[in-house]
Amino acid sequence: MPQARVRDRFGAVLTASMSVLAVETAIGAIVYFVWRQTLESPGFLYDPLGVILLILISPFKAVAGAVLAAMLSIGVVMPLLVVAGWLGRRFSRREAWWWVPALAAAGSAPSAVATAVIVDADALMGCGGWLVVTAALAAPALVARRLLLPDRPPLSGGVMFGRVAQYGTLAVATAGVLAGIGLYAGIGYEPPRPGAEGSAGTWSDGKGGILVLAANGRATATRVESFELDDDSFETVMHKCTGTGTWKYDPGAGPWSQTVVVLIDDCRLDTWEVFGTLERPMLLVSIGDPDSWSLYILQRRDQALASGSRQGEPVQ
Repeated sequence: MPQARVRDRFGAVLTASMSVLAVETAIGAIVYFVWRQTLESPGFLYDPLGVILLILISPFKAVAGAVLAAMLSIGVVMPLLVVAGWLGRRFSRREAWWWVPALAAAGSAPSAVATAVIVDADALMGCGGWLVVTAALAAPALVARRLLLPDRPPLSGGVMFGRVAQYGTLAVATAGVLAGIGLYAGIGYEPPRPGAEGSAGTWSDGKGGILVLAANGRATATRVESFELDDDSFETVMHKCTGTGTWKYDPGAGPWSQTVVVLIDDCRLDTWEVFGTLERPMLLVSIGDPDSWSLYILQRRDQALASGSRQGEPVQ
């Protein structure tokens, strides 16, 4: 039955394409996680409520991902296979596999250029994004193409799903291991360790707040913002703090646990975390709801005047 054969091939190609897209999504998530770890970012513990919420909504995200994969397979991958096959027969008299990545590269080039212009990316980043999109489109098409070759034994969608699941699991596991090795080797971001000597100096929020940490342990605050939770409204209230007191550098157990402790009467300055780089160190405190932290950041005075204040910057 020709119609039944067409339906079977359609279902097999759809299954193969969606399976490869799922593997690509898993590998992409690992790569994105590693990339995020290389960015200069303050380290906060994950909120337990947020983790529970993520687990609860994961089935809905999986369904949405499956729908998106099906749309991409039907709207992009399958037309890519059809056009690549026609181009092969038209110009090279056979359906050569390399028509698939060539067509994927040509089709994704305009959107890659437009995206690079919108986000103001440099040439290297733009080319990298273009190659990634090309590979992401070509991979499911090349796998599904195996089901359409007349000189190959026919395979069902279930068989192709099993093969993609087997090799895809291996690919995801390999990516995870390489990511773990890279992070263990130190490619991720870590705050600098300025020590007590490097922490001493004049710090500014860029809008009039100054904190002077003297080498002898004396601290002087001038209009530094201090935050506390209001007992009645349960909202964070800001006060301008001016006074003198003491400070000390606590190295902690490592770069993520080191702190600068500032004690000034009538000021809730308390504990500052170390952030930034060794050439551009920062001190910060977290503000507000643990589900959506904001930051109050002090920089070296000359740096703060040059870059402006970042107080209240949301944590991504």
